[in-house]
Amino acid sequence: MLDEREIRQTLASALVEAAKTDDRIVVLEADLMSCHATKVFKEAYPDRFINVGIAEQNLIGVAAGLATMGKIPFAYSFAPFATRRCYDQIFISVAYSGLNVKIVGSEPGVAAEANGGTHMPFEDMALMRAIPGMVCVEPTDATQMEGLLPAILDYNGPVYIRMFRKKAEKIYCADAPKFELGKAYRLKEGKDVTLMASGIMVARALEAADSLKEQGISARVVNVCTWKPLDKDEIVACASETGAIVTCENHNVYGGLGSAIAELTVRECPVPMELVGVNDKFGQVGKNAYLSEVYGITANDIVEAAKRAVARKK
Repeated sequence: MLDEREIRQTLASALVEAAKTDDRIVVLEADLMSCHATKVFKEAYPDRFINVGIAEQNLIGVAAGLATMGKIPFAYSFAPFATRRCYDQIFISVAYSGLNVKIVGSEPGVAAEANGGTHMPFEDMALMRAIPGMVCVEPTDATQMEGLLPAILDYNGPVYIRMFRKKAEKIYCADAPKFELGKAYRLKEGKDVTLMASGIMVARALEAADSLKEQGISARVVNVCTWKPLDKDEIVACASETGAIVTCENHNVYGGLGSAIAELTVRECPVPMELVGVNDKFGQVGKNAYLSEVYGITANDIVEAAKRAVARKK
């Protein structure tokens, strides 16, 4: 079921609310206010909103400067421009300098749809995960985005928020847990294999778990919303208890969530793993459903990967 709230509107409204009691919060845009629903922040706090124009390197430079003055800047752009285009500025001006800048990269992976390959980031988390001290998080729905904001504000350092802009499949309700950075959230129990998913892939993992149950396979589902730092305890526990892992990501498998989890489990608890994600491809124009089929990131792809992982246990 689709969430009633868009993630972009939820984040913008939550920032407006938080800014009532925290005058350090500033929002910066690269001329995409309508795309990100940040006009609501501009209207509420015009003196704390800056549109730098289509100049992403400058966006990060200005954000870094504001952070040196004690502000908490949220710098928005489409994910490829918030990461690839200004990577050196992020690395040196923000992370190397230890500054408290929050970067919001929207329309990750196949969510870019009609914008095509130039705007379709399958590598943004790999880039950001490689930066020392950078926290990398991908909220799953509006409730989780809203719930993570206090933790993002409390963390004194750079954070990359990989944001699906529109209405996502609803995963969490009003009784959602208190969300923390660096924590994974178990959504469904299972004993044969663990499906570890992020973003739009969480709903697909849950769908796959239902299909696997009909085929006699008990699949655990875990929402790994923080790619860095990983929830070591939960991931190792799942590897030990189910004996197999399938990672599910709307991202290139090279350097992505599967790579991150493999890096951990190979040291702590090696088990058979399968990686469902984009396999070293560029983006292209198309609808989400079509692109998901093309790149092999559907619920059925997760089902087949889970069966392979379970078979390797025997």
